[in-house]
Amino acid sequence: MALLFYNIFLALYHTGVQIAALWNKKAALWVSGRKAQQLSTTKVEKQTVWMHCASLGEFEQGRPVLEALKKAYPNCYIVLSFFSPSGYEIRKNYSGADKVVYLPLDGPFRSKKFIETINPGLVLWVKYEYWYYYLNELKKRNTPVLLVSGIFRKEQSFFKWYGGLWKKMLGSFEHLFVQNHASVELLKSIHAHENCTVTGDTRFDRVADIAAQWEPLSEAVSQFCEGHKVIVAGSTWEEDEEELIHYARVHPHIRFIFAPHEVSPERIKDLKEEFKEGILFSELANRQMCTVIHSNVLIIDNIGMLSRLYRYASIAYIGGGFNQSGIHNILEAAVYGKPIVFGPVYEKFAEARQLVELQGAFSIENALELEDLLNKLFSDERLLARTGEICSKYVQEHGGATQKIMDYIQRKRLLTN
Repeated sequence: MALLFYNIFLALYHTGVQIAALWNKKAALWVSGRKAQQLSTTKVEKQTVWMHCASLGEFEQGRPVLEALKKAYPNCYIVLSFFSPSGYEIRKNYSGADKVVYLPLDGPFRSKKFIETINPGLVLWVKYEYWYYYLNELKKRNTPVLLVSGIFRKEQSFFKWYGGLWKKMLGSFEHLFVQNHASVELLKSIHAHENCTVTGDTRFDRVADIAAQWEPLSEAVSQFCEGHKVIVAGSTWEEDEEELIHYARVHPHIRFIFAPHEVSPERIKDLKEEFKEGILFSELANRQMCTVIHSNVLIIDNIGMLSRLYRYASIAYIGGGFNQSGIHNILEAAVYGKPIVFGPVYEKFAEARQLVELQGAFSIENALELEDLLNKLFSDERLLARTGEICSKYVQEHGGATQKIMDYIQRKRLLTN
């Protein structure tokens, strides 16, 4: 019965996304990308590693493991798949993979054809997004599947009375590498914890790598920030920007860098309307270095820069905390030792809860709270520095998940040179 409902869900999802594609750009990319996709049936004379990521965030989580594998096993052939266009479109030219593809929608025939085509010897599934037919087919073929940086919550289907099909999916994994002990306790409640190890979150390794390889974005950004206190507001939505508008207008001596979560022309236009004197990054990059910059607001109108932008910050504001889905990645800022501020929706993110407890991060409910907090931090240099040090130390102490996963792969000889 559970499988019947699962098949109905797949049919409804497929129909729904086809209809939505008539007006929704993301849905249209989802459909057209899969239709245009052609996978070579030529047999690859190398061991194939397949990593699947739901979207961009999961890719950044799995990336340290993928790159460690490529370094340890340079002859392996890497296939990277995405379910969401927001991941595929940004990383379709990722040089660390030999092939980047859309994952076809789950189904008994599509999954079998896809797996037969890429013929993986090792599969890495990042964090979540479980597809029954894919996992079942891999189990039939005795292909080792590892869950990377998995996290489980009691509201997930695995832990409900109707979760039999989902529990069965867990049996397709050779090993579950999870982020925390709470996940292990939940897995114990359904007797699925035997092949499970707490490794922590590979995102800590990823942000540490980014920070270690940091290079200035441009002389123009350095010039914009030089000699000023700087607030970098990353992955912001309209609700986040509303909290900062007044503070930016009445503090012209402080420099603000807004990197919105979406950089569509409409979103950039909205930001320009709020900050009439604001300058776009694309404009700033084309200015002569001797030109005086009068605006205190820089608007980032492209993607891929945020993880490096946080280095310029005195304080980092992380967006998403006024949306139901919650805040975006705070570790990209924490690794540089920056005090972190975000909205009230953060409880499902362990690193956010822990940094709030440690007083390296702060949650605000409204613009007045935000202004009081910013004034307090900027008026006390020792407090500002101490808060940043808490964040930096936290990231350092939580690294190492990638090496633990690599140790397992090498110990079990899941790949050979």
